Amino acid sequence: MAEREWHTAFTKLVGVRYPIVQTGMGWVAGPRLVSAAAEAGALGILASATMTTEQLRAAVQEVRSRTDAPFGVNLRADAGDAAERVGLIIDEGVRVASFALAPSRELIARLKDAGVVVIPSVGARRHAEKVAAWGADAVIVQGGEGGGHTGDVATTVLLPQVVDAVDIPVVAAGGFRDGRGLLAALAYGAAGIAMGTRFLLTSDSTVPDAVKAEYLKATVKDVTVTTAVDGLPHRMLRTELVASLERAGRARALARAVRHAAGFRKLSGLSWSRMVRDGLAMKHGKDLSWSQVLLAANTPMLLKASMVEGRTDLGVMASGQVAGVIEDLPSCAELVDRVMAEAHTVLDRLHASGPHPLGTLPPPG
Repeated sequence: MAEREWHTAFTKLVGVRYPIVQTGMGWVAGPRLVSAAAEAGALGILASATMTTEQLRAAVQEVRSRTDAPFGVNLRADAGDAAERVGLIIDEGVRVASFALAPSRELIARLKDAGVVVIPSVGARRHAEKVAAWGADAVIVQGGEGGGHTGDVATTVLLPQVVDAVDIPVVAAGGFRDGRGLLAALAYGAAGIAMGTRFLLTSDSTVPDAVKAEYLKATVKDVTVTTAVDGLPHRMLRTELVASLERAGRARALARAVRHAAGFRKLSGLSWSRMVRDGLAMKHGKDLSWSQVLLAANTPMLLKASMVEGRTDLGVMASGQVAGVIEDLPSCAELVDRVMAEAHTVLDRLHASGPHPLGTLPPPG
């Protein structure tokens, strides 16, 4: 365990020892990873979008049985049962609610009235300004280096824009893996960092070993952004599936999407009409082909194929660009200890060299 705690506005807000967040990754951020991250002193966040409400309640209770530390749950604000899930979080006494999409003013107010800390994830300054005005307690801002659906503005450009625009704690995401990154984020004015791929690649992660091996052997150039899967910019490992989708014309892509849909429909239990309806919901306001509509509805199952079933040939492997420089699988405790020890070492070295801009950072302890 890291020798010295590091207090920032974020750690004080959520009650964790270190300014580090383990993000809510679908099929990845389950009770084992979340409780391990929380026990290590970070804020662990459960991914609920791939769970039924019953599974979410069981997962929350399992995390609580494993740790007394604070943790959070990530929600989709556009889910049809979002209000029900918010009620579950309140009933179960979860400390933090994070959101992949901006929650409504009403959802934020309901959570805050119940004492739940609300932390939406944003990819643009205007989105941060909006949720801050609606009462969000903090924001996670992800730059283009981040995995999954992402933007095209680098963290080093986006982060200071958001920090300057809002007066709530800002957590930086996209490209972080070590203590140097933590110090850099704090120097920009952030109150902490969030890491997804780095926590995915730990021994506490339940992702199959074969999939972890694919991440570990990837170079920076093997992590790409594509719209071929669901029509939206999506950062992931470049695999034969991704390459074939990018090569395919619309007719071939549609045929392949139908084949994938038929296979994954059995896994998901969804009807054809429900899958198309979900895809059309994702299509709203976007120029998606019919193959992309089907694949959009299938994306959670494409992720499950790799993250749960270990099918590197059929699955999508969402990934931050940082995967190209990750080489090992520490435990969550070892990872957090390493990040904080490096941050302390680098900061102490900078202090020893004389006055410098980082001298205004919060002192350890």
